[in-house]
Amino acid sequence: MGSLPWLAHFLCFLLFHLHFQASSSLSFSFNSSTSMLCQHDQSLALLQFKKTFSNWNSPYTKTKSWKEGTDCCWWDGVICDIGTGNVIGLNLSASLLYGTIHSNNSLFSLHHLQKLDLSFNDFNNSQIVSQFGHFSNLTYLSLCSSDFVGRIPLEISYLSKLVFLDLSGNYDLILETTSFKKLLQNITQLQELDLSFVNMSLVAPSSLMNLSSSLAFLKLVSCKLQGKIPDMSHLSKLALLDLSNNHLTLETMTFEKLFQNLSKLREVNLNDVNMSLVAPSSLMNLSSSLASLKLEHCGLQGKIPDNVFQQPNLQLLDLLGNEGLNGSLPRHDWNNSLQSLSLSRTKIQIHLEHDFINNLRSVETLDLSACNFEGSNLELFGRLTQLIELRLSHNNFSGQIPSSLQNLKKLLELDLSYNNFNGQIPSSFENLQQLHVLYLQNNNLSGQIPNYFSNFTQLSLFSLANNLFTGPMFQVDRLLSLYYLDLSNNLLNATIPPSLFTLPQLYTLVLNNNQLTGHFGPFKDNQLGYIDLGNNKLHGRIPSSISKLVYLSFLILSSNKLVGEVPSTICKLKSLQILDLSNNSLNGVIPQCLGNFSNALSVLHLGMNNFQGTIPEPFSVGCSLRYLNFNGNQLRRRVPPSISNCKILEILDLGNNNIDDTFPHFLETLPELQVLVLQSNKLHGLVKGSSTNYSFSKLRIFDLSNNMFSGPLPAEYFNNFKAMMNVGVNMKYMGSPNYNYDYSASLTFKGLEIELVKIQTLLTTIDLSSNKFTGIIPQSIGKLKSLKLLNLSHNRLTGNIQPSLGNLNNLESLDLSSNLLVGRIPTQLANMTFLQIFQVSHNRLEGPIPEGKQFNTFDSSSYEANLGLCGFPLKNCNSEKRQQPTASKEGDSESKIGFGWKPVVAGYGCGVIFGVAMGYVVFKTRKPMWLVRMVEGKRRRKPRRSNN
Repeated sequence: MGSLPWLAHFLCFLLFHLHFQASSSLSFSFNSSTSMLCQHDQSLALLQFKKTFSNWNSPYTKTKSWKEGTDCCWWDGVICDIGTGNVIGLNLSASLLYGTIHSNNSLFSLHHLQKLDLSFNDFNNSQIVSQFGHFSNLTYLSLCSSDFVGRIPLEISYLSKLVFLDLSGNYDLILETTSFKKLLQNITQLQELDLSFVNMSLVAPSSLMNLSSSLAFLKLVSCKLQGKIPDMSHLSKLALLDLSNNHLTLETMTFEKLFQNLSKLREVNLNDVNMSLVAPSSLMNLSSSLASLKLEHCGLQGKIPDNVFQQPNLQLLDLLGNEGLNGSLPRHDWNNSLQSLSLSRTKIQIHLEHDFINNLRSVETLDLSACNFEGSNLELFGRLTQLIELRLSHNNFSGQIPSSLQNLKKLLELDLSYNNFNGQIPSSFENLQQLHVLYLQNNNLSGQIPNYFSNFTQLSLFSLANNLFTGPMFQVDRLLSLYYLDLSNNLLNATIPPSLFTLPQLYTLVLNNNQLTGHFGPFKDNQLGYIDLGNNKLHGRIPSSISKLVYLSFLILSSNKLVGEVPSTICKLKSLQILDLSNNSLNGVIPQCLGNFSNALSVLHLGMNNFQGTIPEPFSVGCSLRYLNFNGNQLRRRVPPSISNCKILEILDLGNNNIDDTFPHFLETLPELQVLVLQSNKLHGLVKGSSTNYSFSKLRIFDLSNNMFSGPLPAEYFNNFKAMMNVGVNMKYMGSPNYNYDYSASLTFKGLEIELVKIQTLLTTIDLSSNKFTGIIPQSIGKLKSLKLLNLSHNRLTGNIQPSLGNLNNLESLDLSSNLLVGRIPTQLANMTFLQIFQVSHNRLEGPIPEGKQFNTFDSSSYEANLGLCGFPLKNCNSEKRQQPTASKEGDSESKIGFGWKPVVAGYGCGVIFGVAMGYVVFKTRKPMWLVRMVEGKRRRKPRRSNN
């Protein structure tokens, strides 16, 4: 498994505790026989140091016992010399200290300090000032995980007596080459060094050759080191080596020397080190003292030697993610002490035989997810009675879940997710009430969720998502340790137990895509931070008690039956980042505070409701919104200019409202905007673009359809649509960078209003249809070579069809119908090999229709009401004399054609846009309900207004 920061910090804390234990007991024996020996000046210095920080009343604050007039040698965390009374040790680890350490802090007057531990506090982005280097007697220094930032000063290298140095867990600390070299030169007695998570990107790994030969403990986790790991065979006392999660490379010779010369090595962690050049046969020479070997994601390739599994003292072996590693486990008896084994995502063959199970009798943690199994007798796992953790996910196991797992009385974690298990959860699972983690998601399990889970009082992480469970939920009242619950994408159809919202430890609650009923809330003060109840049948109002969820950062209640107004108390949720209340029956006025209540808010989706009034304003300076969607309401008046404060906004969807305004030109100033949907409002006036090169440069979707815009098409904007000119874009879905939340938008395809629940970055569209635009089609549109859809229909455009449109080689749909265009259809359009929809009906075109390629696939509806056109599929151009074209009224054309599209769903191939089932319209449930709703006419859709 990957190295976790919290685990590193916990181990760091344990080390500190052990180091101070001896000194603390010395101080205790001294204080028990003598009193008032603490030096007065040092007592005053400590009291002044205490006043530097916020006054916490917590009983865990060590400085709470520091009181004037008492012997400081009796104070918590203070260690005194038995003879002189000088303060020689200060252990304030995890003391809830908050504040800044300046260079004049009284701490630096404690010149006799030998041990200093300030780890696990919050020093509020303090610098490690140079005065730390003045503790000339210091042998132990720990500033671990205390929010220090900036450069580590050169003066740290003055601490020549240091035996222990830990600066880990300060993510914004930087160690430069000069400081590191001086540190290695001067601190020659160093035995333990931990710089994990310190930025060492400027330090060459070759510097590690200068480490002190006295070093026994070296941790440089996630330090941004890059380059080759040098020969460190001179570190003959090294017992622990952790260089994981960097950008390092290890060669065969260096790797072999590690184990040939470092006979005391007990723990080695090289996770994510590039070892693709190291032959797995090098693992035959592992040191006999080795107890732990972690080689996750190292790129090892080839056959693993048998003897790796038979090292007599090896207790932990982790080979996860070495997908090129093959071979098989030994068939004969192993001489091993393995307690933890991970072969996940390797190609090592695992034969589920009696011998294999017998050879792992002492194993406690077994990770065989996504492995190469031979045989399927999973009942054998029930014989590994020492197991504490068992992971068998992603293995395509089928049939019933083995009932023999009930024999694993010590099991705390069980992961059987992403398989093909079917049937019900075995009744024998009732005997596993000691479980802390149970993952059964993404199988084909069915029936009701057993109510015996109500007795799993130790359960903290529980997922049954993406199965076929029906009926009610189980009772949750007693699950007081539950932290994570995911029952999403099932067929649950009962009321949500109200007690679920009041569990004291529950942080993540995911129940979306079921048929659950009942109310949302009420709430008490608890830990809930992530709630997704979308696509259910919840009813009633959003309770005002939601303000009690002070940790809430993610709230999705979309596609339910919620009514009433949104309580203004929702604006007390200062940590909220995602808020999605779309597709309900909420009404009233959108709380104005939603515009500026929190700079943390990234997603605000209130679309498809019945909100009235105006769009909230002002949006505050520093606004963090990336996604704003009010589509499908009854909002009126204007688009607030303060939206321009949201400088990282990517999607703005205000379609299908009653906004009566001119075009919001201030949106040009949003540098990250990619999707702009203003369709079906009462917008009017000119859309005259800016001449600046950066306005709308990242825009991919531009939809102004069904408004009352007039004047020429915005040629200046077309010149700035840089993202629509760039064809070489990687396909990915747009979504929140911090959460698993996909952005969506409502667009009109072929007269149907479709919600794109996922938006691919490849989708580029311009829809300016059903307005009052006049003039010619700008030649600059031909620059937009990544464009997939262009709809200029139902306007008053004149002149010829621009031949430059033939440059749009990626275009799949072109609609120019119901305009006043004249002349011929350019032959250059025949080069558009991806074109699947072509509409020029109801214009004044004449001459022959281009032949070949896609033009052989369009029927006569593409050209009707252009009496001067001839050629396939119309009459032959050499036949009777063509009639002169006559002007048609737009009203007539609309009554014949509707929206300029034939209202059908299928029949146009599988292009990016119109391969609806395989293209961009991707729905959240696994069941294709979108198709059922579309056929039945149940998809929510507003009629398009006529602007003529």
